[in-house]
Amino acid sequence: MPNFDPNQPGIPGTLFGLPYSVDEADIVLQPVPWDVTVSYAGGTVNGPECILQASPQIDYSVPGILKPWELKIAMLPIDQAWKNRSVTLRNKAEEYIQWIEKDGKTNKEHFLEIQRTINKASVDLNQWVNNKASKYLEEGKLIGIIGGDHSTPLGLITAISNKYSDFGILQIDAHMDLRKAYEGFEYSHASIMFNAMQNKSVSKLVQVGIRDYCEEEEDFVASLKGCVKTFFDAAMKEVIYAGGRWADLCNEIVEELPEHVYVSFDIDGLDPSLCPGTGTPVPGGLNFNEAIFLINTLVKSGRKIIGFDLSEVAPRNDHWNGNVGARILYHLCVYAGISKGTLKFDE
Repeated sequence: MPNFDPNQPGIPGTLFGLPYSVDEADIVLQPVPWDVTVSYAGGTVNGPECILQASPQIDYSVPGILKPWELKIAMLPIDQAWKNRSVTLRNKAEEYIQWIEKDGKTNKEHFLEIQRTINKASVDLNQWVNNKASKYLEEGKLIGIIGGDHSTPLGLITAISNKYSDFGILQIDAHMDLRKAYEGFEYSHASIMFNAMQNKSVSKLVQVGIRDYCEEEEDFVASLKGCVKTFFDAAMKEVIYAGGRWADLCNEIVEELPEHVYVSFDIDGLDPSLCPGTGTPVPGGLNFNEAIFLINTLVKSGRKIIGFDLSEVAPRNDHWNGNVGARILYHLCVYAGISKGTLKFDE
């Protein structure tokens, strides 16, 4: 990096303003502009773009980490064909959801055809993500997904399962996302963890910050007989309010995970004041530094981050959502870089 000065403004139009190409990158980020199945507010299709635009204005230093700007991070181009397909199908999905909410009976075959079309397109999307991710995994790179809604990382999880036969998922989220084919969509954003748990390589799912869930999801957790551990937001807050320590809770969370860990970060796992644009905001949640401390604890435990995603970031007439999303993404990359052995703690 003879010509790169981390003290100068970042390079506009590049992720975090860094000068690295995809070919030379240690970490490759794959944007997936897709929000077809969102069940409340849309807009996460623009998540990758708003994060990209906000990212060059962040500073690189992270307390306790040596020269994090030396981690080679690059982002693949945003695929406009998939973005256009998402916009088209989202319009059809809204029509279909309104039909469900109205009566779900009138002109049934027409709307079931919409459902089938969206399910087929979701299969195509998962395969596209899988193919892209597999290519870079074979090159020894670590892959992260930038959503889009929370359905977007399933293809990466599948690709990682071809490399790692046993791994856990750390899910930071307001929702369990364990519904089966929510609203008839087999790959709904509300079904991502249900689908991930069908993968035999995923041995443990640890959920943090959950505050919205249904009976179906509770029953599914019970059926898995210990493979899912949920740290509900209200229960964690009770511990803190009674004098407990966040550090102790983080250690408890991390102890539930195996050696290899995939991190799935839905931005609505944070307090919604930090991500007001997200599609399904819920009161409560983690603050920024609590989330970063948890990831720090995970890496310091010696566990290895083998992939990650950041989903559900959506712009809402300001730069705040992209700003917070970019900072979460940067920290995910940096801690993944330590886990990979490319960066080091300053100890």
